[in-house]
Amino acid sequence: MKIAITGASGRMGRMLIETILNDSSVTLSGALDRAGTPQLGQDAGAFLGKHTGVMLSDDIDQVFAAADCVIDFTRPEATMAHVQAALRHQVKLVIGTTGFDDAQKAQLREAAEHTGIVFAPNMSVGVNVTLKLLEFAARQFAQGYDIEVIEAHHRHKVDAPSGTALKMGEVLAGALGRNLADCAVYSREGVTGERDPSTIGFSAIRGGDIVGDHTVLFAGTGERIEITHKSSSRLSYAQGALRAAHFLEGRASGLFDMQDVLGLN
Repeated sequence: MKIAITGASGRMGRMLIETILNDSSVTLSGALDRAGTPQLGQDAGAFLGKHTGVMLSDDIDQVFAAADCVIDFTRPEATMAHVQAALRHQVKLVIGTTGFDDAQKAQLREAAEHTGIVFAPNMSVGVNVTLKLLEFAARQFAQGYDIEVIEAHHRHKVDAPSGTALKMGEVLAGALGRNLADCAVYSREGVTGERDPSTIGFSAIRGGDIVGDHTVLFAGTGERIEITHKSSSRLSYAQGALRAAHFLEGRASGLFDMQDVLGLN
């Protein structure tokens, strides 16, 4: 399977390239980055001291034309351009980008009518199993427990709360029969009054090189239950993304998530 990577010179892009080069079932076919990136024209494996013959390029059509599947962890605006390129070249997409608005999500759903897309805010197998645990826990703690989602990421992350935290919130709200848009509380300051028991609170921490920590706190009277997932490396995201790419083999169209990939739905 020929796989191309977008955002190839970034932290996640490099982890994806390293993971592909260590997997005999796939081939690195392209490495895309934005115009002006200093590494353009260099071998995609140079940071590992490896020669791959694949050069970092800003030619989106050239990169997509040579791929069976493209893995995209970039920014929403870039991803939407990549979606259009995927449609032009009939390429499948694995999207781990976060921060989409409702209109962009609608465009993804429309694109998935014409090509196979796995779209998930977190590709980690552990995170996706955690989501199933949260669904079960929320039903058991539906009465008498306040729910808070706490997440921490590195100083370079530009969106908050994280896509994973929001997905956790959606799972929790769905298990409780609520709409997250109606019950989410994203900030507290000053005299806020007593906590509304129907709300789901979010807290975001940004600092250092934290890869990604997520905790859901169920706070009752006399006890607290915490379900936590901590990432110490981006490798789990890359391995999950490759698993998603293999899942798309033989699927001409459709919008899927990691719960589909892992058979958890």
